[in-house]
Amino acid sequence: MRRIILFMLPAAVVLGALSCSYSAKATRQLLQKAKSSGPFDVIIVPGVPFENGKWNRTMKGRIYWSKYLFDKGIAKNIMYSGSAVYTAYYEAEIMAMYAKAIGIPAKNIYTETKAEHSTENAYYGYKKAQQLGFEHIALASDPFQTKLLRRYVRKKVNSEMSFIPMVIDTMKVIEPAMIDPDIKYQEAFKPNFISIKERESFWKRLKGTLRGNIDTTAYGAK
Repeated sequence: MRRIILFMLPAAVVLGALSCSYSAKATRQLLQKAKSSGPFDVIIVPGVPFENGKWNRTMKGRIYWSKYLFDKGIAKNIMYSGSAVYTAYYEAEIMAMYAKAIGIPAKNIYTETKAEHSTENAYYGYKKAQQLGFEHIALASDPFQTKLLRRYVRKKVNSEMSFIPMVIDTMKVIEPAMIDPDIKYQEAFKPNFISIKERESFWKRLKGTLRGNIDTTAYGAK
C-alpha cells in the first residue's frame, strides 16, 4: 500500500483512493491492451505542481511511466499537459525538462500549457495532439487519476481514446534506477503569476476538476 500512495496520490486524495482507482490486475490488463493496439502517436500525461525547487514523487512517477511507455515502443511521442496553477511554474514545461534529463529525446516531447484541471489536461491535450496531426492518442497517468478521468474522457473528449494507467509492479522494478537530475526550472517561471487558490473558490476548483472550464475554441477545437 505504501508504494501505491508513493507514486500515485497527492496527500489530499489518499482517503478513498482505493475505491476510485484501477486495481493492479486492471492496470496490467490495460497495459497489455495498449501493447496490442499501439504504438500510439502520442500519450497525454497530466501535470503535477512543482514546489520547493524539485519534483515530488507523483510527478516523478508519471514521468518515469511515460518513459517506460516510450522505451517499450508503446508511445511514439509524449505530451505533458499543465499550466502554472498552484505554483508559478508551468507544470508541462517542468515535466518536459525532467523527461529530457532522464533520456527521452527532445524531438519526441510536446507540451500543453493551458490546462488548469485534470479534465482540461485530457481535453486540451487531446485537441492539441489533433492539431499537431496525431491520430492514435492515449492518456497515461497513475491509476487513480486515470480512472477518475475515464468517464469524462468518454463523454466529452473521445469515446475511443485509450487509457494506460501506471502498473505499480513495473514501477517497483524501475524505481532503483531512477535518478533525480537538476533542471533549469527558472526557465518555466510564469511572470505575474496568481495561484488558482486566490482566483477560484474551493467549490469552483472542485467543479473544474470534475467538469473543467473548457475553452472550446482552444487548439482549433469545435
